[in-house]
Amino acid sequence: MNIIEEIKGRQHGSCIAIQDGALALSFDSLFQKVDEIRSQLVQHASFSNHPLPRIGVSFPNGLGYILLAMAVVESGACFVPIPDELTDEERQTLIEVTALHGIISPTQEGGGTLALPFDLGWVRLEACPSYPCIFPEDEFESLNPAFIRFSSGTTARSKGVVLSHQSLLERIIAANQGIQITRDDRVLWVLPMAHHFAVSIILYLYHGATTVLETSHLPDAMYRAALASKTSVLYGSPFHFAQLAQCQMAGPLPELRLAVSTASALSLDVAKAFKDRFQLPLTQALGIIEVGLPIVNLQYAGDDPAALGAVLPDYEWKIAPTEDDATPDVGELMLRGPGLFDAYLSPWQTRSQVTDDGWFATGDLIEEQKNKTLIMRGRSKSVINVGGMKVFPEEIEAVLNAHPAIQRCRVFAQPHAVLGFYPAGEYILEEGVENLTLRSIRSYCETRLASYKIPMTMKPVDQIALTASGKVKRI
Repeated sequence: MNIIEEIKGRQHGSCIAIQDGALALSFDSLFQKVDEIRSQLVQHASFSNHPLPRIGVSFPNGLGYILLAMAVVESGACFVPIPDELTDEERQTLIEVTALHGIISPTQEGGGTLALPFDLGWVRLEACPSYPCIFPEDEFESLNPAFIRFSSGTTARSKGVVLSHQSLLERIIAANQGIQITRDDRVLWVLPMAHHFAVSIILYLYHGATTVLETSHLPDAMYRAALASKTSVLYGSPFHFAQLAQCQMAGPLPELRLAVSTASALSLDVAKAFKDRFQLPLTQALGIIEVGLPIVNLQYAGDDPAALGAVLPDYEWKIAPTEDDATPDVGELMLRGPGLFDAYLSPWQTRSQVTDDGWFATGDLIEEQKNKTLIMRGRSKSVINVGGMKVFPEEIEAVLNAHPAIQRCRVFAQPHAVLGFYPAGEYILEEGVENLTLRSIRSYCETRLASYKIPMTMKPVDQIALTASGKVKRI
């Protein structure tokens, strides 16, 4: 099967698939343009010389990205997004580990290039050097792979998640048990396509919704786009919702039925600011690249917006005890269900090798609250063990980020001769703040955190590395 052919088979026809400013592109027109691009791409040696080519796409957010990605996938090639924020070294590692056959990128008009429709620019498809495959290519091809995603992650190690056409289909159907996208929906798009296209936009297309494109992250621009398009679903990160809540001209959007916050933890401050401005609660959801979108806070978004919510019907879940049971109510979330990833690329491991009887260990530390509602307590690999007591950096960061003088912070473990480790941190000062003492920081934390959770050292820095999805990058 091919996921693009499955979308075609849904026969959405004259319904609007993409709204890009004044351009309203129907499903029929979209597929016509995708077919035109695909027919040109497959003639290139990067496609024709390989039975199942792996093609990287390094292209700006927008309609051009959607057309190219769909054309690659429809051709039967494996689509590999190359995020813009990668360093040269990270980009080269991705290319070599994946053993790409070709890379699509924007270029100026010239010989041998492809002109995108609607004056969207020119495209260069460049063949890659022949890198040795460090994974079993026959096993890889047997999966019918559609997509390889290198997670931005919170650590420097990326494994390359392989998703087949079948797994993509399964996970978008499972996710829609929660968010209930239909042909009547218009979804405002503000996320980076390199990190979200292969599930989110595919889900919207499959279910016949209109994807409204807005490339600006400025509050006024996002609000105007939502108002003009009669947006019914917002799907973004806490950053985007914080921006929208700051828009002074904004008021409730009459058609807005759902606002889903994902990619990083939703703070109570952002949730409250958004609800006050738009009279609609923010619904937090947990997206996991190996799983999909298995948890959405549909029932308690108004009363408990910081909760992850309940696991969607198609998934089974359990909480596994950790090696250190100093926090007995907290354990690692295990999930089993449709659409799980098919393999890790490097080192090569298939789903069956990674999972235990189909159970995937997410690495997320979870606590169950009322009525099987889950709340995130941290990541198993980032936990700081202070004298046998677990400390979650995310919990401390949430407190520090609410300090009026701190713009952003990162908390991490430092070794201690007696305690084992202790929490330390670094922070960026808010504009206009010249100094902040450790004593004042610790005093601020004393009424908000247990004593063993209060950072023993803190230092100001000019920048804190983030992943593309806005999470603090763990070192």
